[in-house]
Amino acid sequence: MPAVHAHDLSKSYGSGHTRVDALKHATFSLGDGEFLALVGPSGSGKTTLLTIVGALLEPTSGEVIIGDRDITRLSGRERTAFRARQIGFVFQSFNLVPFLTARENLTVMSSIARLERAEVNRRADRLLQELDIDARRDNLPEQLSGGERQRVAIGRALVTDPALILVDEPTASLDTTLGSQVVRLLGEEIKKRGKSGIMVTHDSRMADFTDRTITILDGVLTDGEARAGARARRRASGEVAPQSGRS
Repeated sequence: MPAVHAHDLSKSYGSGHTRVDALKHATFSLGDGEFLALVGPSGSGKTTLLTIVGALLEPTSGEVIIGDRDITRLSGRERTAFRARQIGFVFQSFNLVPFLTARENLTVMSSIARLERAEVNRRADRLLQELDIDARRDNLPEQLSGGERQRVAIGRALVTDPALILVDEPTASLDTTLGSQVVRLLGEEIKKRGKSGIMVTHDSRMADFTDRTITILDGVLTDGEARAGARARRRASGEVAPQSGRS
């Protein structure tokens, strides 16, 4: 069973001559431990698809099965509970709480996901160390660099130990070098923890750090199951050595 299976998803707004079809009959699957890039220009429907898979938006038609749950059949309250425990989000603008420290931005998720506070504290401390930002644990977001803020956002997405990580344009506020490092780090963390992940991006170069790429244009998945990420292919063939590094 795939980690995620989306079948015949469509999303429309309005009706008649004002109707806009943001997503058209999208079908794809995501395997356990797979990091998928969904690539398309602004307005292509990629964020619409991501928010539907993330149980933030209801489709006009179609279904999304995560694990063994069809999230499109859940009530609003059930979707909220499922999202809090099973899905981690990394947003393009970080969305850190400005008056909370780096550590507090991680531990605040305990109340949202209704997890034991002590367990979330342990997870947060471990993630701060693993993401190489423990020395900045008591700093507010405005005192952190762009890369550090993004790593805090990654830690926040992972702290509830979700099955699925959804990433929305993680490099939009970063330069190319730093953006590549962040996406590589995301891929490493997803693999290391046995999670699955979907990243939407307009920058096809970032797809080099994922396992597979699907292209979306005007609400249509144009490549179907598409191609493996170029870097993943080269790494598998031994042409590219795995990279590491923090920023």
